[in-house]
Amino acid sequence: MNVRLTCLAGGVGAARFLQGLVRIVPPRNLTIVVNTGDDFQFCKLHVSPDLDIVMYTLAGIVDEAKGWGIRGDTFNTLEMLANYGCETWFRLGDKDFATSIYRTSLLAQGLTLSEVTDKLCRLLGLEVKIIPMTNQTVETKVQTAFGTIGFQEYLVKRKAEPRVLDVFLGGAEEAEPAPGILEAIHDSDGVIICPSNPIVSIGTILTVREVKEAISKTRAKVLSISPIVGGAPIKGPADKLMRAKGVEVSAYGVAELYKDFLDIFIVDNLDRDLKSQIEGLGVKVIISSTIMKDLDDKVRLAELCLRAIG
Repeated sequence: MNVRLTCLAGGVGAARFLQGLVRIVPPRNLTIVVNTGDDFQFCKLHVSPDLDIVMYTLAGIVDEAKGWGIRGDTFNTLEMLANYGCETWFRLGDKDFATSIYRTSLLAQGLTLSEVTDKLCRLLGLEVKIIPMTNQTVETKVQTAFGTIGFQEYLVKRKAEPRVLDVFLGGAEEAEPAPGILEAIHDSDGVIICPSNPIVSIGTILTVREVKEAISKTRAKVLSISPIVGGAPIKGPADKLMRAKGVEVSAYGVAELYKDFLDIFIVDNLDRDLKSQIEGLGVKVIISSTIMKDLDDKVRLAELCLRAIG
């Protein structure tokens, strides 16, 4: 299908949706803007969890069972680090380590994160354009009763257990969109906001200077798929983070966050009762199954998005 799309993405839900989308849209026609607020340093290496999930998934090497990492990976490096008394709470496999080592090496040579990402994509055989939301260093911070910590520490090390008081993006004021993002949004036939955490995935991308404004001004239809089904996230702590920001944990709450630029909102069958309430925001609502259990589900949802965009 000869349509140009820009997708905003972060994490497992987005990666699974994009698996279906690349089956029906030529990869060269896709630009995927990925959250980097989750990036952090592990063993002095630059780790980009969301970029890696999207790259590995579209390259066909992701560990589908876990939803992250590389299929069949081993953890010998972590085991040896543990023997040396190092912290190993972030479960980075050996092949995953290789990606982070190479990324860190290229960054040390003076390449930007978007240049490094483009190089990694080409080496993985990907035609799709994957762009980090910014080349500047930003970090999602979670304020808890025990202090303010990075998002990966909150999610992985502390298993999302501490009560969240607030969430913010450190370095957001200086962050500029990576080259190509604003142009892609302007030139697209459709902008799709993937079913990702609205606070720490999509919310962080929209925090980057000019991105939200570009989406608001684009002539393209802007469509989103709700990551909240039946009042709960499919995966992850989006509910805890939404409550901390005073956002209702529902498909309506997500639509309200996006109402300034959203044209079409796809919500799950379980949330059909919210249709009129969401449409009161001036957003067209489509009711469908949004649970992606297999590739057929992913393709079906992607086809629905394209029909809706027209």
